[in-house]
Amino acid sequence: MTRTAYPVEDLIRFVRAPDGTVVPDFRRRLPGRGVWVLAEKAKVAEAIKRGVFARGFRDKASASPELADEIEGQLERGALDMLSLANKAGKVLAGFGKAEAALAKGEAAVVLHARDGAADGKRKLAQVVRRSGREVPMLEVFASGQMDLALGRENVIHAALLADPVSDAFLARAHQLQRYRQSETGQGSDADLAAEMDQE
Repeated sequence: MTRTAYPVEDLIRFVRAPDGTVVPDFRRRLPGRGVWVLAEKAKVAEAIKRGVFARGFRDKASASPELADEIEGQLERGALDMLSLANKAGKVLAGFGKAEAALAKGEAAVVLHARDGAADGKRKLAQVVRRSGREVPMLEVFASGQMDLALGRENVIHAALLADPVSDAFLARAHQLQRYRQSETGQGSDADLAAEMDQE
C-alpha cells in the first residue's frame, strides 16, 4: 500500500481471523499477516469503506461496518479498567477539593474532568495548575457516570491521579483514546489510511 513510516503507537494492527473477520490486534502479537492503519476513528472507518483490508490481506476479509465504533468502545473500556486499577491502588483522589489540594501540593500527575461537568470547576482547577507552574495533563474522556462506576462512587466530576506507574499506564491509555476520537473526518489517500503491511 505505502512505505510511509509511522511510530508504532500511532497505528493499530489488524489481523484476519480464521472466519475471515477483521479484528484489531492491540498488543501486536496475534499470528498471521497484519494490516496497520492509523489509530484514528475516521481513518479506520475510511479503510473499511475503501476495502483496504481485503487488498492488504490479499484474501476475502469481512470488516464490520461498526468496527470503528467497536474499537472506540474497547479503548474506552481499557482506559476505564486502568482508572479502576489506579483507584484500587489508592492513587485516585475524587472530588473537587481533593483534586485542588493534590494540585496545590504538587502531587497530582493527571487531572480528570467529567465531560458533562460544569465549566466553572474545570476553569478553577486549570487556574491552580497555572499558578503551580507545573504541566499537569487535564483530560475529559469520560462522562460522570462512567467515572462513578470506575471509582465506585457517586457524582464524580473531578479526580486527580497521584504520580505512580499505574497512573502513567492510565494516562497512556487515555491519550490513545483521545487520539482515536479526535481524528478529523474527511477524505484521504490509501497512504493516509493503511501505513504498512507486515513483511512476508
